[in-house]
Amino acid sequence: MGRYLLAAAVIVADTVLRAAHPDDLPGWGAPVYAVVAALIVGLRFRSPLAAFAATLLFAAVTGGGHLLLIWAAYQAGRAVASRTDAILLTGATLGGVAGQYLARPTDPPAVFNIALTYLVFVALPLLVGRYLAQHDRLVSALDQRNRQLRFERELLGEQERLRERLRIARDMHDSLGHRLSLVSVQAAALEVSALPEPHRQAVGQLARTARDAMDELHVLVRALREEAPPDAAARGWTEIETVVADFRAAGVPVTLSRRGAPQALPAAAGPAAYRLVEEGLTNAVKHAPGQPVTVSLVWEPDTLLLTVTNPVPRDSDSRPGSGHGLAGLAERVEQAGGFLDHRHTDAQFRLIAMLPTAAGKVDGPGSDAAAGEDAPEVAVTGRARTFAVGFAAAALMFVVLPLGILLGVR
Repeated sequence: MGRYLLAAAVIVADTVLRAAHPDDLPGWGAPVYAVVAALIVGLRFRSPLAAFAATLLFAAVTGGGHLLLIWAAYQAGRAVASRTDAILLTGATLGGVAGQYLARPTDPPAVFNIALTYLVFVALPLLVGRYLAQHDRLVSALDQRNRQLRFERELLGEQERLRERLRIARDMHDSLGHRLSLVSVQAAALEVSALPEPHRQAVGQLARTARDAMDELHVLVRALREEAPPDAAARGWTEIETVVADFRAAGVPVTLSRRGAPQALPAAAGPAAYRLVEEGLTNAVKHAPGQPVTVSLVWEPDTLLLTVTNPVPRDSDSRPGSGHGLAGLAERVEQAGGFLDHRHTDAQFRLIAMLPTAAGKVDGPGSDAAAGEDAPEVAVTGRARTFAVGFAAAALMFVVLPLGILLGVR
């Protein structure tokens, strides 16, 4: 819309300036002048070079059209995209100079006047348009090159991540997998041996836990090899009761309380909720064996509040969170768009997490929202450069024109 308003302003202003000299223009000439100028402006939107040639011819015939010359020359300079365009532009300019020269007396002041007119109203706008067009093309080429480099960098990073995933999958299968297999075999051998009933139940629980661990390890290894996110096959919040039941069967006094209506969770929030309960119960067994543990799930309209609480014995030297479990858990919760906190209060350890539900889903830190952060800065820089070049060209015009006047050129 802005370019059409500018074109209309050029037509009106140029017509008013030409009508200010009634001796050179009859009464009916102003409307005809405006119509011809409008046709030339319309031609610019189809062919800037043809509009520039028509403007030169129009200026030679009418002896005016200076604003139209500036506008058409600038647009033609921006439209030059090849050597052929440059040749056509040069030929049109030389033809316009020749036409002006033939239409006026060949005395030195007239020749100097023609040269000054073409320098101020044709050459300067052409150079400004040409410079800004080349700058835009350079910026576009650099932007395209930067995009290509970013794509190649991301591709190399993805290849490196794939190699690392495969290495981790091999190491997990070769080391941890073999050891869990050995534990499972030994537990199965104990399971069929002659043991007292309480011991038989404990061994059965141990065997089931070992087999579950083997199944989960195989799922993780397969997810790593198939480039699928491990959370896609991980347990969700609906299996929290299962992990609580497993710890109860192992002799841990766990109380599970629920409040509110369950809601759907985002893809990353479900596994994070399950891992939080699992990590909280594991820490409780490790640092406060035999102590009661409370797991609480509170459903809010857009949030799931999870809490795992256990007393910490006063004579306990160890403190939960000394390893990497809580750090990894914090990363999981943050990636799901939630918040994790753990603290000691009144001889108790509390592990608290807030996770968004599907209704209150938020983007995690890996969101692509910042992908175009540099675009506004580039646009502002481009506008500032255009303004600076235009201001410099206008200042140069105001220097050349007074100089011509001082030399007696009209």
